[in-house]
Formats: sequence, structure tokens, C-alpha cells
Amino acid sequence: MNSSRIVFHHGPNSRSTSTLMLLEELGAQYDMHVLNLAAGEQREPAYLKVNPMGKVPAISHHGQLVTERPAVFTYLADLFPEAGLAPGLADPLRGPYLRWMAFYGSCFEPAVLDHYMKNAVAPASTCPYGDYPSVLAVVEDQLATGPWLLGERFTAADVLWANALDYTMSFGLVPRKPVFEAYVARLKVRPAILRAAAQDEALARAQQRAAA
Repeated sequence: MNSSRIVFHHGPNSRSTSTLMLLEELGAQYDMHVLNLAAGEQREPAYLKVNPMGKVPAISHHGQLVTERPAVFTYLADLFPEAGLAPGLADPLRGPYLRWMAFYGSCFEPAVLDHYMKNAVAPASTCPYGDYPSVLAVVEDQLATGPWLLGERFTAADVLWANALDYTMSFGLVPRKPVFEAYVARLKVRPAILRAAAQDEALARAQQRAAA
């Protein structure tokens, strides 16, 4: 296999669907390796050699592995600068863009998980994210300046965050605030997002038929 090609390891109807959406937004050429998560293929030895954590999404490029959605998104958006989904190093928005990429994994995810699991939150002096209400308030305040995280500029961070909010609201992990729902709705009507969603649904249906 040509190592210069992007290999995208994907499980339909999972968090990696957002990476499929980003690839479509970027107009990227890629080879997709589809895993059946319900069948546990992500835990089989063949895939654990790719990603020892047994998670999707993961991408391979130039023979190197990239995992964790903020890293995958940052890497891919920088790889296709012509798509305009990542502010460049000299762009004043580069810092805010990276802030929101990092905030997702370092604050939002652990805050939501601790809230869902009803875990005891560490004191503010040691907790990495502060507290759940503060995290949501920061996100809500940022989106109130909309229509996107960086104002008028649509970036890869919006693909990440709108998907995260859509997923967490659907399970009641995050309240359905109007600003969150409007943000998600703006993403869902984009042509590339619609293409990716249709492709993902077709893959999921194919796996369901195969299991029947």
C-alpha cells in the first residue's frame, strides 16, 4: 500500500464518523478500512497492531499512526491548507483554533464523563477541567458569538465540536440548549456533511445486513 495515501480506520455510527465528515469537507483522497465495532473487530489482534488502544478513528499516513480526534483533525486540516479549515501559523486565529481543539479532549470529554458517571470531582486546585457547569458555560458563551466557534470562520474545530455536542445531547449528557442545537443544525446542512452522513449510514446498514 502506498504510504503517502491516507488510510482511515473507521467504525460506522461512532465517534469516527466526524472524521469521515472532515475528510469530505477537505476533499481528501483516502483509503477506508471499515471495522465492525459491534462485532468487536477493533479489539482483534490485526487492528490492535494498528492502534493498541483498539479505538477509532485512527489514520495512517507516510507510515505513521495518528490517533485521538483533536490530533487527527489538526493533522488533516493542516495537510490540506487549500480547504481553508485550519488557520495558518501566521493567522491570529491559530491560537484560538488550537485552544478549542485541545479544550475538547482536556476539558469537555472528562467533564462530561465525570458528570455522567457521577464521579466525585477533584478540588478546583487539582481538577484538570474545573467543573462541569463551567465547561459548558465556556462553550455556550463562545458559541453565542457564532455562527461558528471562531465567529464567521468555519474550521475543522466546528466539525469536531458540533458532532460532540450532537452526540452528547442525544444521550442527555449535555442539555439541549438553543445555542448548541442551532450550532449542530448549521453543520448538518453542509453538503460535505450530508455526503458523509449518507455514506456512514450505508456502511452501518451493510454491517447490519451481514449480521442478520
